[in-house]
Amino acid sequence: METKNLTPAATEFFPDGTPIDSWFYDTRVPTLEELGKQYVLTQYDILDDGKIHTKEIQDLIDRAASQGGGVIVVPAGTYLTGSLFFKQGVNLYVAEGGTLKGSDDISDYPVCETRIEGETCPYFAALINVDNVDGFTMCGKGTIDGNGLRSWKAFWLRRKWNTKCTNKDEQRPRLVYISNSQNVLVAGLNLQNSHFWTNHIYKSNHVKYLNCRIFSPAKPVKAPSTDAIDIDVCSDFLVKNCYMEVNDDSVVLKGGKGPWADTAPENGSNERILVEDCTYGFCHGCLTCGSESVHNRNIIIRRLNVLDSANFLWLKMRPDTPQLYEYITVEDVKVKVMNFLNINPWTQFFDLKGRTDMPLSRAEHITLRNCECECDTYFNVTPQPDQYLLSDFTFENLHITAGKNGFAEGVVKNMTINHVTVESKE
Repeated sequence: METKNLTPAATEFFPDGTPIDSWFYDTRVPTLEELGKQYVLTQYDILDDGKIHTKEIQDLIDRAASQGGGVIVVPAGTYLTGSLFFKQGVNLYVAEGGTLKGSDDISDYPVCETRIEGETCPYFAALINVDNVDGFTMCGKGTIDGNGLRSWKAFWLRRKWNTKCTNKDEQRPRLVYISNSQNVLVAGLNLQNSHFWTNHIYKSNHVKYLNCRIFSPAKPVKAPSTDAIDIDVCSDFLVKNCYMEVNDDSVVLKGGKGPWADTAPENGSNERILVEDCTYGFCHGCLTCGSESVHNRNIIIRRLNVLDSANFLWLKMRPDTPQLYEYITVEDVKVKVMNFLNINPWTQFFDLKGRTDMPLSRAEHITLRNCECECDTYFNVTPQPDQYLLSDFTFENLHITAGKNGFAEGVVKNMTINHVTVESKE
């Protein structure tokens, strides 16, 4: 894969004035030969034969780790597996025409202590699991396919039987779970058809997603809660040149939930997140803060093309969780959405857990500039001063074509508006 090292002509800054580190401009992807000794599946009798090869592939990962590391190579063909656990020094390469395909039997995914929906608890492992690793690369032009259709159908059937069932009630694994790691690169891959969240990265830093296609269908069977990338207590994170089309939110900033979430050691902030040069197909939200989120700071999304989304910038304000969303900048985007800006209470699974007062949240230093948008509603913002405060928003150089304007004076304290036009669709 041809990639470039890009260095800005002048120093760029995150919204609070922190310089953007040179790490964000290094978009080089290593060649297969640079990833170490190659362990090609077919050379170890792991074949495209329709059988589940979890044990054999895991044994190969363990063997590579014991021999100093290297790269597991998935050649052309389709290879079935359950949960795989990658170790220090062992990378993954999926060749063009190759597919690593997940089992659709939940018993192929062991229950373990993990992080899911803003809490640490026993749940199912993902298809690809990486924990406590420094320097993991997963790349190639091939596909990692969750094979989630069976669980999607089961989820909607269960929802008909019990309308209050939760995401975890229908037992289903994520596609990729990376935790407690650093210097992670995911590049060039097709990541698709996850049972549940597609990529979940927790308590990790210096993570890059480059040139990936992340997909789950909205029809004929909706793939429920298949977020493209869930960023959960992470810092220094780049998403660049990716195509995302999923039946839920695309880039989601998480970090914990609950009335004392800001004091729990397993929770925390997302900081220095850059999403740029991406294209979005259908999704529920392009950048979403929530629904389990405590603190997000220094977030930039820029140079995006959004073809079809329910929400562009979506700040979910949980009344049972203290939240601070600050220094978020959106710039140079072209979008077609239902809601350009959505800020509203989010009460899904509301639980104060005995706390007698409602924690107060804030969203501040939010900037949207140089945006061209076609939408149903431009400003879908509900004031709720007993729950959250909004301040220091800047809107500039916005050209909006909207069915409904929705803007109301006084909803945001200290709001700056420069060169904003809102035209009726009619």
